[in-house]
Amino acid sequence: MVDVGAKPVTSRMARASGKVVMRPETLQLIIDKGLAKGDVLEVARLAGIMAAKRTQELVPLCHSLPLDGVDVRFSPLPPDTLLIEATARATARTGVEMEALVAVSVSALTVYDMTKAVDKVMVIGEIRLEEKRGGRSGVFLREDQS
Repeated sequence: MVDVGAKPVTSRMARASGKVVMRPETLQLIIDKGLAKGDVLEVARLAGIMAAKRTQELVPLCHSLPLDGVDVRFSPLPPDTLLIEATARATARTGVEMEALVAVSVSALTVYDMTKAVDKVMVIGEIRLEEKRGGRSGVFLREDQS
């Protein structure tokens, strides 16, 4: 594990995104809260937040961070895509990129789990860092916002 003890404590923020592509009927069921397992987006939001808080248990050599906040949001992109965005914030010696990426990943997996009974051809993909702020390297903002 990298020693970050000499680094200053600064305000950190990272935003990540990912997509779940599915049949249009499945996306509509999610929007209408029409699946037997319940409100897919609220369960996936909670799963993403919980996962971000446990990132150091999931990713070897990842520092344990005192998170100030984690936000997970969903945007339907009709006809067949659900966009997931997660933002993680901390005041720490190291960044929160992994926490944001883990939140997106586990949220996507939860969407898959809750809808697999009606759609087995879903694809989880394009999980990526969109933005980060704080620390020595400063600001990163993805230029291709596709």
